[in-house]
Amino acid sequence: MRLTVLGCYGGIGGLRRTTALLLDDDILIDAGSGAGDLTLERMALLEHIFLTHAHLDHSGFVPLLADAAAFLRQRPLNVHALPQTIAALKKNMLNGELWPDYSILPSADNPYIRFVPLACGATVQLDGRRITPLPARHAVPAVGYCVDSGAASFVYSGDTTDCEEFWSALNRIDNLRYLMIETTFLNTAAQAAAKSGHLTAELLARGLARLQRPVQLLIAHMEPGKEERTMVEVAAACGAFQPKQLQQGQEFVF
Repeated sequence: MRLTVLGCYGGIGGLRRTTALLLDDDILIDAGSGAGDLTLERMALLEHIFLTHAHLDHSGFVPLLADAAAFLRQRPLNVHALPQTIAALKKNMLNGELWPDYSILPSADNPYIRFVPLACGATVQLDGRRITPLPARHAVPAVGYCVDSGAASFVYSGDTTDCEEFWSALNRIDNLRYLMIETTFLNTAAQAAAKSGHLTAELLARGLARLQRPVQLLIAHMEPGKEERTMVEVAAACGAFQPKQLQQGQEFVF
């Protein structure tokens, strides 16, 4: 398995791209602005998109991806998401006003997008690759994901504040190797983090105290312009895990 980081920031500005992770050549996990850097030919190779939640920095490129390479793909793009996420996208995005409803266009029999509901804990198997939605706590219904090659697992938290169920799920992953986790806010913004369903370095440390496995800790989704200060706080709170800032363009083979 090869995972390529197309975007991993909490916002835009300069070269920053919002979250999109390319798994091999045919699976995208979240569809933030990082997905827009793919060529049309690489977009056409996509078969599946797994969304953590409905917020635009994670889902906004779904209709654009389906549209841009439709003439090359000539088959529906399978979008896996919680039922609540699917409902939000159909109501607020694919509503004929912001964008055409590509779940029934150009025809109901052969749409550009085919939504596939998923449930937390229910593993999806695709050619030997196992993708399992994990618990998360955010301002809207959300999940993280465990991507398991058999040899090792890469966990992506999605957007979440402190969530005991998430850490319990990680403790059950025998081959856990990588943890990509958000740390959106500085510690001084703890109130905003709690209200919006995000982590600070101090909240991340609280969660890591529950983790009973070694892991390579990758920090993502930081506020634009505050990455350096956030990483200083993460290092101070979670230094035992030797946290690293996730970088766009990084590849992980596992």
